[in-house]
Amino acid sequence: MERAVFDRMAELDQDHWWFLARRRILKRLIDRVVRPPNKAKILEVGCGTGHNLAMLKGFGSVDASELDRCARAVANKRLPGKVRNAKLPDLSMFKRNGYDLIALLDVLEHVPNDLASLRAIHMRLKPGGALLLTVPANPWMWSAHDAAHHHFRRYTKKQLEELFLRSGLEVQLLSYFNTLLFPLVAAARVVGKVTRKESADDKLPSAPVNAVLDSVFGLEAGLIGRVPMPFGVSLVAVVRRPL
Repeated sequence: MERAVFDRMAELDQDHWWFLARRRILKRLIDRVVRPPNKAKILEVGCGTGHNLAMLKGFGSVDASELDRCARAVANKRLPGKVRNAKLPDLSMFKRNGYDLIALLDVLEHVPNDLASLRAIHMRLKPGGALLLTVPANPWMWSAHDAAHHHFRRYTKKQLEELFLRSGLEVQLLSYFNTLLFPLVAAARVVGKVTRKESADDKLPSAPVNAVLDSVFGLEAGLIGRVPMPFGVSLVAVVRRPL
């Protein structure tokens, strides 16, 4: 991603509604769906500035990787000495069959070879271990945000299912999320395309608006996997290496 994107991420990741609500959703999914063992071995691949590391540490010991040097330096302040330099699909610096949970959170869309990356992750999971993955959904929603973040693609649900099948991972959960705010986001993307005034939309809104968006998005923590989510801005999956 561009240097300015990582700088904004480091500034916003403790306050912006998207980061706050998304962490609550992911934590609930780990609690309820992944259900890792006590003192689990966890790896976050592509941790960015490390804004998910504290949440993941609540489930066990955490290793991490980040390709960008400056983002890795910020992440290493949050997880001292444990964030390594890795470029997917090369995960050779991490132990094979070594992890109960691997998190790949809005990373796969940045990688040219997504299939090889999932196969590399498969080999680092313990038998029965889980991959928690999020990606942006709906190729038609491509916008300035995707370009600024150097995405290669947005995914359809079917594309992800096929990737998991080809990489030998078994799907436990595959769902859209950021569904409740989808109409607003979709409308903004369509208007931006029509007016040719697209924005990378990485700004902190006013405190009242930030609180409302945090509350609405955060409601999905109790819905995903229990209530059908027929559409959404993103996709989330829990997939496992077979026993």
